[in-house]
Amino acid sequence: MLVHEAEFTVDLGESGYLIGFAEHDDYPDEMPYGWRCGPAGASSAIVLTTTDTGPLQLTLQIHDSQPAPETDSGWEPAEEISLLAETDRVHLATVDPGDVIDAWPHEEPPLHLPPAPGPDRWIRMRLSCHADDPEAAIGDHGERHLIQLWPAPATPPVHPTASEEDLQARAEYAANRSALLADYTTDLPVPD
Repeated sequence: MLVHEAEFTVDLGESGYLIGFAEHDDYPDEMPYGWRCGPAGASSAIVLTTTDTGPLQLTLQIHDSQPAPETDSGWEPAEEISLLAETDRVHLATVDPGDVIDAWPHEEPPLHLPPAPGPDRWIRMRLSCHADDPEAAIGDHGERHLIQLWPAPATPPVHPTASEEDLQARAEYAANRSALLADYTTDLPVPD
């Protein structure tokens, strides 16, 4: 059953957005090229978009159990991952070049998970996507995402098969990120 829902427009950065149950102030270690979403740590997901710096209509739903999947043919095949809820509040941030920016609208009340017993609280996230214009580019592509969240034990993710090109792009991103982090740490002052 649907417990909470929020609908709003997000102005995207160039690298999609982060969503989950932990605040972020850095890029994820991995990018899920070939998929729409992937883990950005145990508690959050990075979501890649068709729209590059433009509006995205986002609907977030919290359910008390697994909802039925969308059957409208306008949606791409859904992807799912499990997230560990560090907090009970849903966090949202856009990923711009060199910056991660809080994106939850000020006029929209925060979404919270219902109380649950136990120290490890796993949440299943299902992402359904649609874009009127599926070619990646700047501007309005009529893109909308539906994110459904519900309590469920951690289970393997559901994604399409990644191509060799996507796997290569992931490896290049990881190598570039490692090199940037190594440069950053060597530039830090050494304490006396």
